[in-house]
Amino acid sequence: MSSTTNGKRPVNVAILGATGAVGQELLKILAERNFPIGQLKLLASARSKDATIKFKGKEYPVEVANKDAFKGVDIVLSAVGADVIKELAPMAVEAGAVVIDKSSAFRMVPSVPLVVPGVNEDILQNHQGIIASPNCSTSQLVVALKPLHDLATMTRVIVSTYQSVSGAGSPAMDELSEHTHAHMHGQPAAPKQFTKPIAFNLIPHIDKFNKDGYTKEEEKLTEETRKIMGLPELPVTCTAVRVPVFIGHSESVLIEFAKPITVEQARKALGTSEMIEVWDNPDENVYPTPVDAAGKDPVYVGRIRKDNSSPNGLHLWVVADNLRIGAALNAIRIAEYLLEHKLLKQAVAS
Repeated sequence: MSSTTNGKRPVNVAILGATGAVGQELLKILAERNFPIGQLKLLASARSKDATIKFKGKEYPVEVANKDAFKGVDIVLSAVGADVIKELAPMAVEAGAVVIDKSSAFRMVPSVPLVVPGVNEDILQNHQGIIASPNCSTSQLVVALKPLHDLATMTRVIVSTYQSVSGAGSPAMDELSEHTHAHMHGQPAAPKQFTKPIAFNLIPHIDKFNKDGYTKEEEKLTEETRKIMGLPELPVTCTAVRVPVFIGHSESVLIEFAKPITVEQARKALGTSEMIEVWDNPDENVYPTPVDAAGKDPVYVGRIRKDNSSPNGLHLWVVADNLRIGAALNAIRIAEYLLEHKLLKQAVAS
């Protein structure tokens, strides 16, 4: 194999779920970052077998995802549901590939690393072929939590999320468009992707409800945050809300620490992270919104303020493009780390 423009040896990559919103974002970011691809396979269900997708000016056929599709593949970037990847991931690993999975299938399996580069990438040294990428709302949260926890140990985290419809996939984005048009023209529009109308509305219901009244989405954020931060007993509570925004998740975060920290200390600590941009000047109306974050890589943090009800509390407003930091970009950053540190079988052999 020949060398690439970024100096890394090319590897063979498969995109599993290539026709979906995250799959398309994966292709976009692979091109933007000039990821060293040798051969590219685009995989999806049988419904898409006759489709083609353009990547870097070349048309690629969409192949049916099955056992034979993983032959010769080094990295599988998976953007399919948990049930599908549970069946396919072992096949890919057996064929010699490393699977980086965006679904919830393996996140809480003790032997599977759950990784956000810049937070806990060191645990990739011990991967066994399957690597989990966290829920989109978790990804941006832990990026903001890490430098503050390093500054002063966290003792409690309270999160309210305001999650865009793209987190529910392309059909959900279509439904927001259709319902907005219908509402503006006085036409009825029955919800299909959501339990309530999404246009001009908020829905405090993402995923199924558990018996304790929390949703699966809220449970994911809680458990994944604890695992990624290495704090299994950390008190975390969450309310997850779907909002009529196309791209970009926002979070209101209250953190309590073992000791007081000032707003200035927090700003300085957050500013040390290469993954964070601090937008925090309320007097000049400087604070991040989903429109600011869409299509961009950073996690944006603003409205940093002391909690008036607790001496050790701090409030944050955290915003990011959920299709990037929460999904595609995080997976590609994991792949880049594997290459850089020779953690792929082929890279080690080379």
